[in-house]
Amino acid sequence: MTMQLPAPVQYVPYQCVGDQPNIIVDGAPLASTVLNLSHWPVNRTPAAVRRDSSTATVFAYLDMAELHQNVPIVSNNHFDEDGLCSMFALCQPSVALDHRALLIGCGMAGDFGVYEDADALRLCFILEAFGDPGVSPLPAETFAGCEQQRVESLYRTMLERLPLLLGDVNAYEALWGAQFEHVEESAELIARGAITIAEYADVDLAVVSIPDDQPLRTVRRYFEPEQAAVHPFAIHNATTCNRILRVTGARYELQYRYESWLQLVSHRPALRVALDGLAARLNAIEGASGTWRCESVTEIVPRLYLEGVEASSIELGRFVDEVCSYLATAPVAWDPYHWEGG
Repeated sequence: MTMQLPAPVQYVPYQCVGDQPNIIVDGAPLASTVLNLSHWPVNRTPAAVRRDSSTATVFAYLDMAELHQNVPIVSNNHFDEDGLCSMFALCQPSVALDHRALLIGCGMAGDFGVYEDADALRLCFILEAFGDPGVSPLPAETFAGCEQQRVESLYRTMLERLPLLLGDVNAYEALWGAQFEHVEESAELIARGAITIAEYADVDLAVVSIPDDQPLRTVRRYFEPEQAAVHPFAIHNATTCNRILRVTGARYELQYRYESWLQLVSHRPALRVALDGLAARLNAIEGASGTWRCESVTEIVPRLYLEGVEASSIELGRFVDEVCSYLATAPVAWDPYHWEGG
């Protein structure tokens, strides 16, 4: 039996949608939205098609003919892998279905840093490279203007290019090679115990111990370059814990994973607590000249880190005890399943 597909839709920039009936993927719905297919905190996705990623949600929608809507346009308020792959599945559903696993895997890698299929990981890194003005093969004018203009340019360009990329990801090794190699090397270090991961399941925490001599390399996550000795994808693929404490000598950094900002279906990470109180507690016992800082719990991947000095004076055992105690007792500050923000 031939699968019944909805009519293909056309991309319209988020700021241009207005009162036109629309589908919003991987983002918050507008007042004019007829169908929302998203895992964001604010979403109106039909329960039957909810999945961990927006791309998987869209494919679940394609599978259910009884839910199909005759809506001409699709949009999203930001550009990333999961947003692009989910939008492409609505714009070119028959092509997308031929590459279903690859697109879903790419969306999962881009959002969560987890992977099973090497080609999906490579595609994720290709899209990261295309979206990074420092290394992108796209013309410089793609990134000109305000953020809304850049999002529009990237969607228009990458929706057109994506079929070629899906056809042969290996042809783009110049774009994925360095990051893919870093992931493989990091995963091998974890596998042989050179990098260790200790899990504290009661507070959803993984303590990742990294050798001092491991060199920093450039990685790209959420289309921003950063320096990391161990590729975060290798860490995320090795533990399901949502709070990650990286330890390199006496350098400590705590970070929430993106999963706890969203509405997941497969499982629910521990709800986020604000890290301000932990920063204050650490500053009270810190003997080094730096200051513990934290980012807002509403950021997608907020961190707690020591600013102004490289190494903490706090012994690791006490530091982990302080973190665990705080995470176990602090009140919830972010619940994506019961959020009334805009």
